[in-house]
Amino acid sequence: MTHLSLQTDLGIEHVAELQAALQPHLDAPALRLDGGSVERVHAAGLQLLHAFVRDRAARGHQTTITGASPTLAGAARQLALDRSLGLDPADAGPAR
Repeated sequence: MTHLSLQTDLGIEHVAELQAALQPHLDAPALRLDGGSVERVHAAGLQLLHAFVRDRAARGHQTTITGASPTLAGAARQLALDRSLGLDPADAGPAR
């Protein structure tokens, strides 16, 4: 399994950096993204993550985000992307 840590800032101005970090892992058989250091999130960052996870799933590859920071988990939950992003249910916390 491949492990990759997400950057601290997933704001719109950092989406190109996120895409560059994720792209080499598009065909990794199993990928675990560590979201523990994420401090800032914009919808654009979550949209890119969602597209990446969706594209990997279409290729038959599993992606899981583990250790999601409260910021990342909360933003994903607010946009109803926690499941589609493969967030570890323990990270997602209770629905509000």
